[in-house]
Amino acid sequence: MSDLLVKIRGLKLEGRSDETWNPIINGVDLDLHKGEVLGLIGESGAGKSTLGLAAMGFCRDGVRISEGTVEFDGIDLIKASAAVKRDLLGKRIAYVAQSAAASFNPAHQLIEQHVEAPVQHGVRGKSESAEDGIELYRKLRLPNPDEIGFRYPHQVSGGQLQRAMTAMAMACRPDLIIFDEPTTALDVTTQIEVLAAIREIVEEFNTAAIYITHDLAVVAQMADQIKVLLKGDEVETSDTRSMLSAPKEDYTKSLWAVRSFERPLKAPVVAGATPVVSIRNVDAAYGKVPVLHDVSFDMHEGRTVAVVGESGSGKSTTARCITGLLPPTSGEILFDGQPLPSDYRKRNKDQLRQAQMIYQMADTALNPRVSVGNIIARPVQFYSGLSGKELRKRVDHLMDQIELPADQYYNRLPSELSGGQKQRIGIARALAADPKFIICDEVTSALDQLVAEGILRLLARLQDELSLSYMFITHDLATVRAIADEVVVMKDGRVVEQGPKQEMFQPPHHPYTDLLLSSVPEMDPDWLSNLLAERGVDNIGDAASEKI
Repeated sequence: MSDLLVKIRGLKLEGRSDETWNPIINGVDLDLHKGEVLGLIGESGAGKSTLGLAAMGFCRDGVRISEGTVEFDGIDLIKASAAVKRDLLGKRIAYVAQSAAASFNPAHQLIEQHVEAPVQHGVRGKSESAEDGIELYRKLRLPNPDEIGFRYPHQVSGGQLQRAMTAMAMACRPDLIIFDEPTTALDVTTQIEVLAAIREIVEEFNTAAIYITHDLAVVAQMADQIKVLLKGDEVETSDTRSMLSAPKEDYTKSLWAVRSFERPLKAPVVAGATPVVSIRNVDAAYGKVPVLHDVSFDMHEGRTVAVVGESGSGKSTTARCITGLLPPTSGEILFDGQPLPSDYRKRNKDQLRQAQMIYQMADTALNPRVSVGNIIARPVQFYSGLSGKELRKRVDHLMDQIELPADQYYNRLPSELSGGQKQRIGIARALAADPKFIICDEVTSALDQLVAEGILRLLARLQDELSLSYMFITHDLATVRAIADEVVVMKDGRVVEQGPKQEMFQPPHHPYTDLLLSSVPEMDPDWLSNLLAERGVDNIGDAASEKI
């Protein structure tokens, strides 16, 4: 790794707010060699993504480079012309975004979008690019690699879409890839496959990478060097093994600390108590394709049921059945013991009010053109009929409940909020209907550990104060340990195991539950290599299938 590819010196960036420029990055240096992976870590707002984009010579709207230099293979990206940058971006420098769903064009098939960069840059022709794309899909262990490229983005799971975007970034065999939280939204088994594939591709093509993440166990598997950021300042930089074994700074040590929050165990459910929501022998299909098979479980008042499983296991589809967005083909959904109409359009306003959702990606769930106060006010007005001062009073109260005072945040747009603040607005919007039951769909997966812990504490407090029932869809088993009362494990549209949390984490397990538990990354740089050796390096997916 003697060839220096990226050289950043004294980099300072500023963000514009109310006609003033405020510091975002405060004089950071960075060296990255060919074939080397640098991990950028830090809490939300640390400047990780801003620094990663700056390494490409790019700034978001409202952000500028005020000082310093950024060189890529000897090219000054700050002074380079637009034509030079166009030739580099997509060809020699690629970017993998955190939100694949927001990054793909929904009107075009995956393979159409994959071939665009190599064709435009003259790397190869359209048919050759498509064949190469299929081979990359195979390397990234996508199902049916010969056919999946002809699907549209909404026709594949989030984990599959994330892998398709990684393949698209590799289409021109770039020298540098910026990975911005590429596995954040993935379940643990899919994450292993993606991490292994990324590492394999980086090593095979001697690609340099900047790997941005808040998951310390993940960065331990991927990075040669780790740089820690805090509010735009560099805290410390070191090789991965030294950083993990002996961090020097107090802030780094605090990031290394295991998440401390865990709710105390609750008393068992009273025998004969009527569940708030019951799912009874539900089957469901997308068109003619069956996706749920005889799914049954209960959710009681004031309790949290965590539904876990890999991408495509049926977790979110079950939630769609509960909300009436996907009518079951057989079985029924009961609310307080009474059957709910299978189609939401046949439910009355009170039935609609009682079941609300908090979505995974707050970025795409909030209208960017509407102030946060009005985002919350709309469901309040719809379900309660309040208006004028009474409406504003209710919205103010909801914003106080989520710990975002209305006098400071009511008139802000979502773009003016951090990821954690946006998720709090999503929580307030769900509470605005005054429900008894809330579906939390991967609500902490896009957040750093410190912010995620704050969201979990908020949800726990609201549950205690309002006697809410939660269905918590998650792939993060640390979150399950922190907040769940019961756990339901799903695979291939079926419930394979369920029970109280304390029993689910104690052996013996169903083989698939054991696979999930063994797939949680550890703070050991050799963990992934050892796991791949155990499961079979040549084909992780097949090895995992054999194990279960």
